Amino acid sequence: MSDQSVAVGVGLAGVMAHCGGSPVAAVELLVGAIASSPEAPEPYAALAELWRERRPELEKGLAGDGSISAVTAQAYFFFLDGAVDDAAMALGSVTGARPDVGWGAAPWFGDERFLGAVSAEALAEACLRTLDYGHDLDTDAMRERFAPWFHAIEAVGGRRPVPESLAAMSRLPRACGRHELALALCDRADAVEPVMWTAVARGSTWRGMGDLDRAAAAFESAVALDPANWSLFLDLADIRAEQGDFGAAADLAGRGLEHGPGEIALRAAHAAYRSRHSGSPEDLKALIALAPHLTNPTYRNQLIDHACAGPKLPRLLVAMARRLRTN
Repeated sequence: MSDQSVAVGVGLAGVMAHCGGSPVAAVELLVGAIASSPEAPEPYAALAELWRERRPELEKGLAGDGSISAVTAQAYFFFLDGAVDDAAMALGSVTGARPDVGWGAAPWFGDERFLGAVSAEALAEACLRTLDYGHDLDTDAMRERFAPWFHAIEAVGGRRPVPESLAAMSRLPRACGRHELALALCDRADAVEPVMWTAVARGSTWRGMGDLDRAAAAFESAVALDPANWSLFLDLADIRAEQGDFGAAADLAGRGLEHGPGEIALRAAHAAYRSRHSGSPEDLKALIALAPHLTNPTYRNQLIDHACAGPKLPRLLVAMARRLRTN
């Protein structure tokens, strides 16, 4: 949006707010201007004026409103009130819903009053919220839009390095293809104290980069830090399967079952990897029974493909399993 268009939007919002109109409708106009030019200061100045002059009406009108418009405005209102943790998490929610808009370019998001006060835990939660909708962020355009987020991560992570929070923050740059930043955050976390979540974050980053050996080593570290966590055994089993070592994958899934005997995904993986390794019809039958209960269709298809490639399996049983794949 041009400077002139921003000015027009701000002007219309002023008319809407002060000439018998609705302050909530004015907020919608101002957030529209923000969405088109997130770095422009004028819409925020108008929002601040509205918050000062019409706060009771806005609080009533925006209460319970989860729209993009309402949450964007509320993020700024939180900042104005000094509730910077709530401001960060609200902006994370908005960004997750509409990552095609550079919401992080908001002047307040890079302000030292925000960066110097927001907690590592809140910024970590905000980063996770940006990933809630599963959008593809690994593009040059997305990396440019998320540059203010990377700056905030560096600033807050450097000011107060909380290992679990740094590990959570690293998921955002990893999703954006900024693997070097994700690994640097893991290094910073380990310098404070090695924790399981950092090892998982590091392993997931190496796995995303295609370095399965380093990914496996990181997940082995995670298992050593939390040896009763069944999901870590599943992650490591899946990596060993990607490496083609289905015997090790089956053994790891079996070790995981000692800690999570009722976990469907773990039971299915154990059956699939045993079937692939030994050609056991009984294990393929077990997978066929479990597959409909797997909620992730991509993972279900992957396990079926592995299992059906086992040696000397009955053709009819393989056909039954393949019919459970999702196209």
